Amino acid sequence: MSVFTHLVAALGRLLEPVLAQSATAAAIVLFTVLVRLALHPLSRAAFRGATPVAGCLPLLLQLPVFFVMYHAFSSAEVGGKANELLGHRLFAAPLGARWTGALGEGGLFGPQGLVFLGLFGAIAVVAAWSAVRGRRAAAAAAAAATAAAAAPKKGRAPAAGRAGAMAEVSAEQQEVMRKLGGVLPLLSFGTLITAAVVPLAAGLYLLTTTAWTVAERVWLQYRKERAERAGQAEQPVGAEVRGGVRSSL
Repeated sequence: MSVFTHLVAALGRLLEPVLAQSATAAAIVLFTVLVRLALHPLSRAAFRGATPVAGCLPLLLQLPVFFVMYHAFSSAEVGGKANELLGHRLFAAPLGARWTGALGEGGLFGPQGLVFLGLFGAIAVVAAWSAVRGRRAAAAAAAAATAAAAAPKKGRAPAAGRAGAMAEVSAEQQEVMRKLGGVLPLLSFGTLITAAVVPLAAGLYLLTTTAWTVAERVWLQYRKERAERAGQAEQPVGAEVRGGVRSSL
C-alpha cells in the first residue's frame, strides 16, 4: 500500500501547480485511467467473446486496486508514518471523508455535502447511460433470438421435431433475455450505494472506472459495427468479380 501512496502523492505533486488542493483527486483519476489502459486488451478480448474467462478478468484485476485505494484513504498511518494523503481534498471535502461524516459537517447542502452530491450525480448519470445501453443490448439480443427461431421455418423442409425444439429453446432464451434486460441495467445504480459508504477517494475511483467501462464498450461497439458495414459493402463487389471470372471461363 505504501507504493500506491507514494505513487499517488507523486502524481499529485506534479499536478499541484495547476490544480492546487484538488491535485491529489486528479491524480486518483489519472491513476485509474492508467489502470484501465493496462486492462484494455483484456476488455477488448472480453467484448469479442474470445474466452469465457476474459469477461471476468478486468473486474477481478480491479478489485485489489479498489481495496488498496480504500485502505489508503482509511488508514491513519502508512508504513509507520502519518498518512499524508488524508490531508488532501477535493474542493471542500477531504479525500478520506465519507458521506455520513460530511452530513455532520454542514448537512446535506454544506460545503462537503455538495461535493458528495456532485459525485453521486455524476455516478447516477453514468449508471443511467449504462442502463439505457443495457436495455438496448438486451432488446437487440431478443430480436436476434426471434430471427433465429423464425429462420428454420424459411429453410428447406427441416425436420418438424428439430424445428419445434429450436423454437422452444429460442422462446426460453427470449424470456431469460427479457428478464435480464429488466434487472441487469438496474445493477449499475449499485455503485451509488458503494460510493455512499466508502471514502471520497474510492468513490472517485468508482466514478472513473465505471465511466471508462461504458465509454469503452461504446467505442468497441462502434468499431465492430463499422467493420461489419465495411464487410457488407465489400461483399457485392467481390461477388461481381467472381461472377465475371466465371463468365470469362
